[in-house]
Amino acid sequence: MFENVENIVLKYDEITRRISEPGAAADSGAYMALMKEQAGLAPVVEAYKAYRDNETAIAESLQLIDEESDPDMKELAREELSSAKVRQPELIQNLRLLLLPKDANDDRNVIMEIRAGAGGDEAALFSYDLYRMYTHYIEARGWKTELMECEETGIGGMKNISFMVKGTGVYSVLKYESGVHRVQRVPETESGGRIHTSTATVAVMPEAEEVDVAIDEKDIRIDVMRASGNGGQCVNTTDSAVRLTHYPTGIVIYSQTEKSQLQNKNKAFALLRSKLYDLELQKKQEAESAERRSQIGTGDRSEKIRTYNFPQGRVTDHRIHLTLYRIDDIMNGDLKEIIDSLTEADRAEKLASQSQ
Repeated sequence: MFENVENIVLKYDEITRRISEPGAAADSGAYMALMKEQAGLAPVVEAYKAYRDNETAIAESLQLIDEESDPDMKELAREELSSAKVRQPELIQNLRLLLLPKDANDDRNVIMEIRAGAGGDEAALFSYDLYRMYTHYIEARGWKTELMECEETGIGGMKNISFMVKGTGVYSVLKYESGVHRVQRVPETESGGRIHTSTATVAVMPEAEEVDVAIDEKDIRIDVMRASGNGGQCVNTTDSAVRLTHYPTGIVIYSQTEKSQLQNKNKAFALLRSKLYDLELQKKQEAESAERRSQIGTGDRSEKIRTYNFPQGRVTDHRIHLTLYRIDDIMNGDLKEIIDSLTEADRAEKLASQSQ
């Protein structure tokens, strides 16, 4: 491990030297690429420096204990030695975590898609609740959302909704949300007070650029029509709605959120690219062996990942057996504890598989 770290430090120093050379910024593209690479290496370099400083503290404390005649100084040295020895395993673990292979998509924006599943109108209402939960969380993080595609119901629910999330490291945080979400509650329309179970499927797809996915025009049918729906936030009233049909996969994208036909078309293609890119990612994940694949970060669409039980006030994430009894906070966007726990569990599993 330390040989890898020292190579990273050498690379970091070399980049720093190149950035500092006179005229280095003349080629802005190359300069920005170097700055980005340096920023990516910096956490490892800083963690290694902390580890080396702690090693030095241990050596100096041992030397003081051996050579110092003053009892008070010896006691201080023993205390420093004890503290430094406690810190050492944590610093080594931090280095190991930083050296884990990074997901190539972690820094990308994402397109999130929420689709109502079993449960009819109640599932559509739950889909809207999930959308509201995520938008509150996203706003609290300082990220931005942009509506891509939406189909509302007449009672405030959403059969499906797709939206872009833009910000730093968005995919690295939200990728664990893919899967089937289940709600257990008494619907407002239920007069007998019976608890119903409904589901919604969440897909988190990295934003795909044009260079990531090649789309042959012959494989696409583009239809233009008047927007339809209940006149809610998803619909405009002009003849600008666009429907894309991708023949090879059967994927159909319907975009009607913008007044401009061109804007709707661009959004539809952006969503199609991300869906096709996500299909390729899923194929790669399925091809990987079980030993190499993190079971927490697979994003299996059919996996039941979380249950929201309103009568008991609890939310349970089934992948990591985490249950929290504060459903109101979570539905209002307080997802930090859940996402932090998922991230930590994923890292722990990757560390364990790396050491096997």
